[in-house]
Amino acid sequence: MIKTRTAWLPLGGLPCLAVWLALAMPGLALADERVEHFSGKPAETLEQAVANLSEYNRKLEALLEGELSPQEMGQVHELTYTLENALEKINADLAALADTLEEVHIASETQDVEGVRQHGEVYLAESRKIID
Repeated sequence: MIKTRTAWLPLGGLPCLAVWLALAMPGLALADERVEHFSGKPAETLEQAVANLSEYNRKLEALLEGELSPQEMGQVHELTYTLENALEKINADLAALADTLEEVHIASETQDVEGVRQHGEVYLAESRKIID
């Protein structure tokens, strides 16, 4: 007969783990409920998202250069909501920009001069919101 390491645990180990998790989970949920959540600054346009990203990156950088006390950790937590909003908008708009560039690409393959001009102008106008 082979002895296992869980033989000393009540109920063979696995049920014990299930009981432990069930007892621990309410405490974990309670800890999560104490964390305050924020909405962050909105990023309704690409320009606003880029501006928020730039501003809040500077704020994060300044916080990272100093002592990260509980107060500063709270500030980091709060500003990440604005950064997340900005990145979400930027990602969505860049995905749309990639689609527009694909339209330029396809138009160029088919020698569609008007399509290249039309889609190319939209592409350049949108891409300049993040560069130049």
